[in-house]
Amino acid sequence: MKKKLRVGIIGRTESLYHTAKLIVNNPNFEIVHFITSKEAPEYTKKASDFEQLANDHNVPFINSPKIYEDHKKIIKSSNPDIGISMNYTSIIDSSIINIYKMGILNAHGGDLPKYRGNACQAWAILNGEKKIGLCVHKMVGGELDSGDIITRKYFDIDFNTKITQVMAWILLNTPQLFYEAIMKLSTNPSYILEKQSTNTNKISRCFPLNPKDGLIKWSKSNYEILRLINAHNKPYSGAFSFIKDKKIIIWDAELSFYSHSIYAVPGQITEIKRIGEISYVEVACGEGILKIKKIEIDRKIISPDKYIKSIRSRFI
Repeated sequence: MKKKLRVGIIGRTESLYHTAKLIVNNPNFEIVHFITSKEAPEYTKKASDFEQLANDHNVPFINSPKIYEDHKKIIKSSNPDIGISMNYTSIIDSSIINIYKMGILNAHGGDLPKYRGNACQAWAILNGEKKIGLCVHKMVGGELDSGDIITRKYFDIDFNTKITQVMAWILLNTPQLFYEAIMKLSTNPSYILEKQSTNTNKISRCFPLNPKDGLIKWSKSNYEILRLINAHNKPYSGAFSFIKDKKIIIWDAELSFYSHSIYAVPGQITEIKRIGEISYVEVACGEGILKIKKIEIDRKIISPDKYIKSIRSRFI
């Protein structure tokens, strides 16, 4: 009888939760511990959900922002073959990775090694990339998103792609990509798809974005502003601007162009339109026009013409 692969779960997110659910129901694998920490505000699965899974399967559960010495003893006692990790709150060092006979795999929502670090999907949208990568790679102690790539998949994007769509794609594909990776390694422990380049010209580090970074600068081009709106879209707090002192979050927009020249200060409302059920306002940008189709004011999502009534209005 084939020995079950003993798997440790480390991290957060609904993607990791669904991966654990996939593995726990597979007769080839056995989950031997869960390690998690406090969830981010946008996560739909909480530490308590991972705790419930651990309780259901009678395995150790650790809720901590960092893995300490007493936690290492618990990990060792569970005798894991391999770990799978996603969005844990601290970098995992070699002394922890080495407890796992086959190391620890990490799922990373970025095209490695070009996009390492935080908010990689948002940065890829902001930078106008044509695709976003999802990689499962081996972790290297004390390093961020380095190590050999085991499995990888791409999602094609353009200037209309919202991060909402990207996150849904990652949620759908992460469990299967993790599963493929551990299946490959269970039959060939030395398998790799690709070694990450050590050429610094091919490596980038992404740093976190925060809600204030969603402030729209209308002096930028309509392409840049649209990418900002899409990068800060749900489940995040949204790109925003102001008319007078009223904060307006913009959730849906698209590019627009005029066949004639216009002279307008960036942020100026240039058109208010309603055709049947379709309504929008158009705004002058540093270059081009942006058509705004859905906004949020005072926690209510409305069509922009419900609030913006005059072309004398201007975003600031």
